[in-house]
Amino acid sequence: MIFRPIYTIDTIYHLDPTELKKMGIKAVFSDLDNTLLAWNIRDSSQEMAILNKKLAEAGIKLIVISNNNPERVSKAVSKFGVAFWANARKPLPFGILKALEHYNLSKENVIMVGDQLITDIQAGNLAGVKTVLVKPLVETDKWNTRINRFFEKIIFFFLNINKKIEFKESLKWMKN
Repeated sequence: MIFRPIYTIDTIYHLDPTELKKMGIKAVFSDLDNTLLAWNIRDSSQEMAILNKKLAEAGIKLIVISNNNPERVSKAVSKFGVAFWANARKPLPFGILKALEHYNLSKENVIMVGDQLITDIQAGNLAGVKTVLVKPLVETDKWNTRINRFFEKIIFFFLNINKKIEFKESLKWMKN
């Protein structure tokens, strides 16, 4: 389904590079706000630097796919050498597809990680990459994200997802 993630995990910072390598993952595409860092913090967290280093040591690229403008994303990630694709236009898949082409990656070797069904998961699913839903890093959201969260509740209802999504410390398959 278009809004259903393949995996869930409590935070992107619990991704295990060894497991990702076994899955054939060569790149982790990640949303920025409330996935890698809180939306209301303008500077990067040290956790992002540690994750990027662990992934790089395993031969896996961390690439931010964000709807934010290039200046915002660059300020947040460039000091850690994290690549990015800004103005991605999620929930449309075009930003992800362009990043796949630009970084010469295959859909089978990429996961898209994000905190929103309507933008991150939908875009990843439409692009044909594996998707991972994480809990938002903070409970507050920008005004436009609050609108998305409202619609997410409706989607959960219509998809008949009666059981709340379980976020674990490692990748877990979603049950249909």
